[in-house]
Amino acid sequence: MSAEPITEPVMTQQDPIDLLIAIEEASQTPIRPEYVEGMAIVPPAPNDNHNDGTGELFFQFRVAGHRLVGMGNGYRAAHRDGTTMSLLIPDFYVRRRKPSELDESYLRAHRGWYPIDMIALVGEVTSTNHETDTGPKLRTYAAAGVPVYVLINRNAKTAHCYTDPVLPGDDPTEAYYDSEIKVALGDPLPLPAPYPILETAPFLEG
Repeated sequence: MSAEPITEPVMTQQDPIDLLIAIEEASQTPIRPEYVEGMAIVPPAPNDNHNDGTGELFFQFRVAGHRLVGMGNGYRAAHRDGTTMSLLIPDFYVRRRKPSELDESYLRAHRGWYPIDMIALVGEVTSTNHETDTGPKLRTYAAAGVPVYVLINRNAKTAHCYTDPVLPGDDPTEAYYDSEIKVALGDPLPLPAPYPILETAPFLEG
């Protein structure tokens, strides 16, 4: 899901988890903010096309036998020194494993965020601020080593499958995916084995 930036600067001494908790508590409506490239971001309310299309992708993974496909959980990526790099809530994902006791301990220690190394494939569907999914989130998933990033860009009417994440140095904002498959929205999107070919037609308006 795309997201709207929060304009308040993030204090480097503060754990981003504390910042997001403060934003949640200050909001008059239920929200689940994220933290990407030093910014706290609040997802906008998704419309029916976003939700229906995301649900269709989820269903396609389930039909193909991927029982570890999911939605709704948050994931934390860390810098090499162990500090929080990012806090992300993908629109959908396929996990490598069911949560272990160690994963559940991590979730408690980090107050609601699982380790991002649980994820084998991640997917985002753009909303009003499509630049978040096509820029900061793409780089963040690559920096975290997520093997496959599926992006439905409703603004550009394209669907993408990114693979082969690369982090050339220590700066996560320089990370990228070395391989990309791109199709027009509405066309089938091939994914690497063992994943299915995704039908993207549900995202076409009308």
